[in-house]
Amino acid sequence: QVQLVESGGGLVHPGGSLRLSCATSQITRDYYIIAWFRQAPGKEREGVSCITSNHRTATYAGAGRFTISRANANTVYLQMNSLEPEDTAVYYCAAAIGPRFCHNLDRAYDYWGQGTQVTVSS
Repeated sequence: QVQLVESGGGLVHPGGSLRLSCATSQITRDYYIIAWFRQAPGKEREGVSCITSNHRTATYAGAGRFTISRANANTVYLQMNSLEPEDTAVYYCAAAIGPRFCHNLDRAYDYWGQGTQVTVSS
């Protein structure tokens, strides 16, 4: 069982920045991926970015503005710059145990956090 807890969401003006954090419980498997997803009101959940246990990354939304990184074995960040109103959503952290490569198929992720709200508004 893997537990994930997101933090760092909030209200920010357009053009502003936020850094989201995902704190995970210990993952003992060699291969796993951690991803950020988001879901805006009335829209389907979409992948934002992903990082593997070997630090390979993939970006699915916010290219050039969002950066995923790993602070240590138990903390993953999502740095979001130049935020736009369209980035408003609940952001979720998710883990999939076993994969060596990133993907953004949400149904294939085994564990999810509770989400953190990001609102971009003037």
